[in-house]
Amino acid sequence: MKKGFKLSLIATSLFLVCSISAMAQDPGPDPGGDPDAPIDGGIALLAAAGVAYGVKTLRKKKSEDTI
Repeated sequence: MKKGFKLSLIATSLFLVCSISAMAQDPGPDPGGDPDAPIDGGIALLAAAGVAYGVKTLRKKKSEDTI
């Protein structure tokens, strides 16, 4: 067998073994509380930046159309 094929076979086998053992982990007791991720100021900043970029693009396109 070629060296590259052996290496890819070993890497694939290692990946499969690690993924199987990761799925076998016991999550333990339910910690309770809200399982959802919090939406904080970072999402709001990204949304505001997206809106500002969209407005800027539309204004630039509108000014190019009038020239």
